[in-house]
Amino acid sequence: MPHLLGPDFIGIQTADLEAARAFYEGVVGLTVNEAGPPDAVVFDSEPIPFAVRTPLVDLDAVESRGHGVALWFGCDDADELHDHLVQNDVSIVFPPKDGPFGRYFAFRDPFGYTITAHTAQKQS
Repeated sequence: MPHLLGPDFIGIQTADLEAARAFYEGVVGLTVNEAGPPDAVVFDSEPIPFAVRTPLVDLDAVESRGHGVALWFGCDDADELHDHLVQNDVSIVFPPKDGPFGRYFAFRDPFGYTITAHTAQKQS
């Protein structure tokens, strides 16, 4: 039977690609993949590629972005990233705490999406 293998790509939408690039590259620290299409900013995230693209829907018609979807990103140190984002005036949804995947916290990006960051376990 045909079946899904698992997430292979994650994308969010915003009308301001330059602001998205500036935030995700300059503040959060992702690396831009310059080979991305003109209507998106693609990042070299691992293990799953992440992109921000121009809207396919009317984003002004909804109250919040990504409602009901959990976007988790691994990071090298959740506590340090949290402190860095606070210093850069990024809205924190909840501060770092221990959870089933280690230390984690959530922040709201400038476009209204809630992103959870957790300290990723090193691959051996």
